[in-house]
Amino acid sequence: MVSRVIPVQPFDLVIFGGTGDLARRKILPALFRRFCAGQMAEDARVIGAARSEMDGAGYRAFARDAIAEFDGDIAMMNAHLGRFLEQVDYVTVDATGDDGWPELAQRLTDPERIRAFYFSVGPTLFGPLATRVHEHGLASPGCRIVVEKPFGRDLASARALNAVLAEHFNETQIYRIDHYLGKETVQNLMAIRFANTLFEPLWNSQYVDHIQITVAESGGVGTRGGYYDKSGAMRDMMQNHIMQLLCLTAMEPPAKYDPDSVRDEKLKVIRALDPVAPDDVVRGQYESTDTLPGYRNEVENRDTTTESFVALKARIGNWRWAGTPFYLRTGKRLRARASEIAVVFKDAPHSIFGADAGRHRNILTIRLQPNEGIEMGVTIKEPGPGGMRLVDVPLDMTFSEALGPEAEDIPDAYERLIMDVIRGDQTLFMRGDEVEAAWGWTDPIIEAWQTAGTPPALYSTGSSGPDDALALIHRDGRRWREIKP
Repeated sequence: MVSRVIPVQPFDLVIFGGTGDLARRKILPALFRRFCAGQMAEDARVIGAARSEMDGAGYRAFARDAIAEFDGDIAMMNAHLGRFLEQVDYVTVDATGDDGWPELAQRLTDPERIRAFYFSVGPTLFGPLATRVHEHGLASPGCRIVVEKPFGRDLASARALNAVLAEHFNETQIYRIDHYLGKETVQNLMAIRFANTLFEPLWNSQYVDHIQITVAESGGVGTRGGYYDKSGAMRDMMQNHIMQLLCLTAMEPPAKYDPDSVRDEKLKVIRALDPVAPDDVVRGQYESTDTLPGYRNEVENRDTTTESFVALKARIGNWRWAGTPFYLRTGKRLRARASEIAVVFKDAPHSIFGADAGRHRNILTIRLQPNEGIEMGVTIKEPGPGGMRLVDVPLDMTFSEALGPEAEDIPDAYERLIMDVIRGDQTLFMRGDEVEAAWGWTDPIIEAWQTAGTPPALYSTGSSGPDDALALIHRDGRRWREIKP
């Protein structure tokens, strides 16, 4: 199996916040890997822009260090890094003032080239940057902007943010990036559903008992404590990442695979979500251990009621999913780092094998991280004499095993998404009305917590979350899948 690399046209990419953590860890290494793969044209340009006083040589040294730290492929660096850095430049720019903007304009002289502006900054700077890009004549007719989450912290702020961006750019120019949608396995979810007649006829409440979506992290909030304590798991993960996984799992087949058709179907899912009852949601905070600080210690706020864990039962009020619950959970300091979507099919309507054969179900598992792959649980006869004894065995397609060395060459999420921006493909990016609809469903849950004033339940580091989360699914006669790497 050989992956095809389709080169993109020459482009100018300006990274506002070019000296920040995201640029260092993700954006610059991703661009370098696409350059090594031959996808970037030799005359493409990457321009860092930030308040830091630095010249082009200084930024090239910054980029070299970032790539060495977060890419680490010595052979590629020796072969390609010098040529890549020739395409990198830097301008000192004040996002809230006018300093540096004339110098940036001098770098962008060809309005016919693809031009993209990556807003790798806090949301408070989106408006000032959008305004200055226009005031200084940098917004070419076909330019586009990339904005990172968080897209607001509630419905009102999301609407205000969308309105600010809409003052200067139309919706076709705005790329709201969620790196989960760039994962290979997430996109394979659509291929599994819509390219295989085996699954789509069964992908409904008649055959599916329930669906579990888990995004578990083994680490704590770490250095993100200041930000995280103002958002929590609900805003940081559930409202965006997990919501996107839910939409792709539950949506109807789009008429065709294009940006608006796919996003229209995702929006329908969000609008069909029933309100979540207070008894159907659990939140928690991880406790300290002898060697690790608890959540309150890490965020340096002993009175905080912000959650580091959320589990809830969601229902979609449409014909396809009536009666089929979706169990969603995410949290930090859990047993392992693991993300998966598990489609649990119903039992056979009648077992011909008797009670001794036990209870068996088919489960389709899409593993997002680590060990990306797809697993199908199939019931077979246990080998050996002694009657008909049934066991469940996995049909496992782990990417690293199925694709061999080529699995290491699969682009990561940021590589794919940045190239999609250059191509002008918005399929894997969120639309403004989609973001607002997600907040419209999330806000009442958060407001109910604030009204009740009940603190999050405590849970042990290395566990599967608070006991209340286990009860949430056990009372329905179901069990959470084990969190394992």
